[in-house]
Amino acid sequence: MAADYVAPLRDMTFALRETAGLADLATLPGFESAEPDLVEAVLAEAARLAQHVIAPTNQAGDRQGCRLENGTVRTADGFRDAYAQFCAGGWNGVPFDPMQGGGGLPWAVAMVTQEMITSANMAFSLCPLLTQGAVEALSVHGTPEQVATYLPKLVAGTWTGTMNLTEPQAGSDVGALKTRAEPAGDGSWLITGTKIFITFGDHDMAENIIHLVLARTPGAPAGTKGISLFIVPKFLIGADGRPGQANDLRCVSVEHKLGIHGSPTCVMSYGDNGGAIGYLLGAENEGMRCMFTMMNNARLSVGLQGLAIAERAYQQALAYARERRQGRLIGQVGGADVAIVQHPDVRRNLMLMRSQIEAMRGLIYFNAAVLDRAHHHADAAVRAEQLGLAQLLIPLSKAWCTDLGVEIASLGVQVHGGMGFIEGTGAAQHLRDVRIAPIYEGTNGIQAIDLVLRKISGKGAAALSALVEDMRAVDKDLAGAGPALEAIRTSLTAALTAVDHATARLVPLAASDPNKAIGGATPYLRMLAVTVGGWLLARQALAALRLGNADRFNAAKIATARFYGEQVLAQVPGLLPAVLGADEVFGDLDVA
Repeated sequence: MAADYVAPLRDMTFALRETAGLADLATLPGFESAEPDLVEAVLAEAARLAQHVIAPTNQAGDRQGCRLENGTVRTADGFRDAYAQFCAGGWNGVPFDPMQGGGGLPWAVAMVTQEMITSANMAFSLCPLLTQGAVEALSVHGTPEQVATYLPKLVAGTWTGTMNLTEPQAGSDVGALKTRAEPAGDGSWLITGTKIFITFGDHDMAENIIHLVLARTPGAPAGTKGISLFIVPKFLIGADGRPGQANDLRCVSVEHKLGIHGSPTCVMSYGDNGGAIGYLLGAENEGMRCMFTMMNNARLSVGLQGLAIAERAYQQALAYARERRQGRLIGQVGGADVAIVQHPDVRRNLMLMRSQIEAMRGLIYFNAAVLDRAHHHADAAVRAEQLGLAQLLIPLSKAWCTDLGVEIASLGVQVHGGMGFIEGTGAAQHLRDVRIAPIYEGTNGIQAIDLVLRKISGKGAAALSALVEDMRAVDKDLAGAGPALEAIRTSLTAALTAVDHATARLVPLAASDPNKAIGGATPYLRMLAVTVGGWLLARQALAALRLGNADRFNAAKIATARFYGEQVLAQVPGLLPAVLGADEVFGDLDVA
């Protein structure tokens, strides 16, 4: 039986305070209410919801999945009630404008509540994730009428949102999409086409579903330059502002998947009977720009899925390791079998899990706080600088954290041994669920390409340079901390040297021969992300030293940073040959 989920509130609030800089965020315009006492109360209530309401639906969602009945997708037992409680508590609107019914708290705080919900049930969490993306797009690009019609309901979660990009012939190559939009003559458009992989494209938890659909208008340019974005509600909105007549769209089928069985992944058909009625969001042929408004937060939220499932897998592995008794320690004579947590290799696996989880949490919360400053700081120059840093960090958060989510969930199975391979323990579900995260919202290979071709050169070079400077600046404090942090200090210095070397190689190569540069993009992304994670753990360890390492919690932070420095961060220079020589090795690969 799977272990219960318990939100690691102290770890979360520590990272929020020491890494994201909660006190500083509370000084930004619009975030005055983000005082520590209020935030801690909010997080405690979110933990209650996640642990006692949402987590119990996790295995039911996995076992039952979703089913299409009479044109409507039925979710698993408990989902509707859990979602109703989620909405009633205002959790969908935590980071949004209070004028629209939101909570007005920073995204960094919302990331903490979102981590809890995702750890509790990743499949369930996908519904509010997509709705939040729709809120972002409408907030920035919607007309006043569209904002008034859709935003309050989406913020409340009583209506949910989707993102319709992918088509059978157009996956990552969005420019190949064929869905059409024809003007209806009254300001609306008629949408026809098929979309696949639509998360929560249909379900029974909300009274309406607002689809954001990419389509081509007549005479539009080829490729991504000719794509527009449309609001296509499942039920058309009546004069009273309530859902009315059904629109010309339907869920054709629900995919059978490796994981996230509780989340309906739908094939959607638009316009079987003449055209689904849609409304242009933003300007014609500006659909990709509108959609990218959603991307930064969406990719950060997907990165958080790696963190959240890693945390759930770690908690379960640790509980099992404490309970499972097998074997004796080397040199032990007689006596009973010991709990497997006492075996050195099991402890190593658990520390690998924990140290990387804490590094991931630091990165995700820090990235969210940078986005908060980019959108809310009073100084325009600071906003611009923070936006550049956020754009640099997003591919790290999305790719590294989701890759680690898979690796850590796999380690969780390993700690369980053969029992981890048995579905009844629940360990396998975590691995199956998180496996999608490196794929959707832009595959991790695409994140690495984006990093190397767009984020570390040109305008992005300044953000990387400033980040590396900040990472080097911590050396003085680490030197003054004495032997306790010497391991992470030494490894961080070596890692930064390797990152500098790799950057110096890739930036000019990206300009002269992009195809060769991107051959080393994936190991470069990991180098940089592992290094940033080490820097953030070093900062946390310094904070723990200031607070006093006599406290067991603070002592654990220092020990975790040391382990990460010796076991994880120390590997960064070893990735350098994979970056420097990738273009030559790949050239020898027979692709015929």
